[in-house]
Amino acid sequence: MLVRIVKMSFEAHSIEKFLNIFEENKTYIRGFNGCEFLELYRDKNHSNIFFTYSYWKSEADLENYRHSELFNSVWSKTKVLFNAKPEAWSVDKLESLE
Repeated sequence: MLVRIVKMSFEAHSIEKFLNIFEENKTYIRGFNGCEFLELYRDKNHSNIFFTYSYWKSEADLENYRHSELFNSVWSKTKVLFNAKPEAWSVDKLESLE
C-alpha cells in the first residue's frame, strides 16, 4: 500500500473556495480505482495549511489518478489558490495501530 501525503498552503481568502472544491470532489477521488482511503486535515496553528492523506493499492493506481481527467480538473482549480508551492510525499505504510 502506498500513502500519498500532500501539503497545501492557501491565501486566506481562498480557503473557502478550496474547501468547496474538496467537498464537490472527495467522493469521486475516494471512488477512483485503487484509492482505498482519503482524509483532509487542517493545521492547528496555521489555518491556511491543509494536508490530504490518501491510500492507494499501488503506485500504478496513484499514477493513473494523477493522469486522469478528474485529477486535472481538481488540480487546475486548486493550484491557482496556493500561496506557496505544494509539497507531496509518497510513502510506504509499514505499520498501523488502532
